[in-house]
Amino acid sequence: MTQRHDNLINGEWLAGTGYAPNLNPSNLADVIGEYAQGDAAQLDAAVRAARAAFPAWATSGIQARFDALDKIGSEILARKEELGTLLAREEGKTRAEGIGEAARAGAIFKFFAGECLRGAGETLPSVRPGIGVEITREPVGVVGLITPWNFPIAIPAWKIAPALAYGNCVVLKPADLVPGCAWALAEIISRSGIPAGVFNLVMGRGSVIGDALVNHPGIDAISFTGSQGVGARIAAACAQNLKKVQLEMGGKNPQVVLDDADLAQAVELSVQSAFYSTGQRCTASSRLIVTEGIYPKFVAAMQERMAKIRVGDALAQGTDIGPVASLSQLEQDLSYIEIGQGEGALLAAGGERLKLATDGYYMTPALFSESSQDMRINREEIFGPVASIIRVKDYEAALACANDTPFGLSAGIATSSLKYATHFKRHSQAGMVMVNLPTAGVDYHVPFGGRKGSSYGPREQGRYAQEFFTTVKTAYTLA
Repeated sequence: MTQRHDNLINGEWLAGTGYAPNLNPSNLADVIGEYAQGDAAQLDAAVRAARAAFPAWATSGIQARFDALDKIGSEILARKEELGTLLAREEGKTRAEGIGEAARAGAIFKFFAGECLRGAGETLPSVRPGIGVEITREPVGVVGLITPWNFPIAIPAWKIAPALAYGNCVVLKPADLVPGCAWALAEIISRSGIPAGVFNLVMGRGSVIGDALVNHPGIDAISFTGSQGVGARIAAACAQNLKKVQLEMGGKNPQVVLDDADLAQAVELSVQSAFYSTGQRCTASSRLIVTEGIYPKFVAAMQERMAKIRVGDALAQGTDIGPVASLSQLEQDLSYIEIGQGEGALLAAGGERLKLATDGYYMTPALFSESSQDMRINREEIFGPVASIIRVKDYEAALACANDTPFGLSAGIATSSLKYATHFKRHSQAGMVMVNLPTAGVDYHVPFGGRKGSSYGPREQGRYAQEFFTTVKTAYTLA
């Protein structure tokens, strides 16, 4: 029988109102398990449990928090191959990428375990004689976390870990498409020593659980990663109800390649950024902006490199790129191939659906050349293994093209010029800038986030996470 997985509410595993199968996109005949579908009543119970647990957890000792988060991180790292295999099986990343993501989740919990012990404030003199001033941080309260399908263990980890470290209680609603990793993480957390109600998992449809979470009066703050359209609706709802909000909403990231770039390096980082993880990363570079002197050689080198990419089962040895995560995403990717050709761009490589030994959502990575910045393929986030090359005259034109987007998450430049690298770092309108590195590679201990339509609210990850998960208190004392 297919194993069923329940919701975690107030320390108990509770059956859902129904169950949905979790399918392997590499092999649609492989059912990973059946996962609970909650309803508004279960969401309400989870929020109430979190509210009841909050006073004690918010004032608990820092050693207890450290011990719990450190234990969670240690178990994730000890089981990284098992968890990485589960991730590859349910989301479609290669097993190597899945193991790397699981290891990152473990490292995140370890980092925030340390943050439990590094809390700091300020002591200042008042302008009034004989009075002291203390500035401290306290937890926000009960936080609702809504996570996407493309990083099913790392993104929940980088939201859950700081929330718990700073003394908040949590209700997690993971993406309905990939509940397996979130459930496995919840199961680990349930055995960490954290009191009942501090962490709760409610799985189900976004239109049911997500909406109820955002609009629940017992939720103090919402952290969301997903599409721009949904993020905008969440921001409006939170503003109306005066909830703190943090949004990460994607990108249309540029990778600039200048005439003086190392060609082999530029090609490799472009392939890594645009196509690995099946291009399903908000930091993926889908716009390759190339100056005219290197343009012909770059296009030819990209075609040669892409011919060597192996698309296949995410668990198979030698696979470079796994399947697209879902049928709807695959259909969206293929529709943009037609859109790009209809707009006059040249399909230089790939863009075909593949039939392999197992029935899955496979497609060859697609590369357009002879595209222009005004085309839809260069304006809209595709979120798949589809990239286009835009020819520009020089660095100044490349910078202008890179910034000509409603998004501003990540941007990269390939160049041997210190002058251009330095100028690009300062003038790129992105929250994260990479010089001679893939746009999609980021560390877990430093801020993550963007500008414009990519992000709203305080940064995620590293010490900057405290800006969202804490509130500042100023206290005066008469000596």
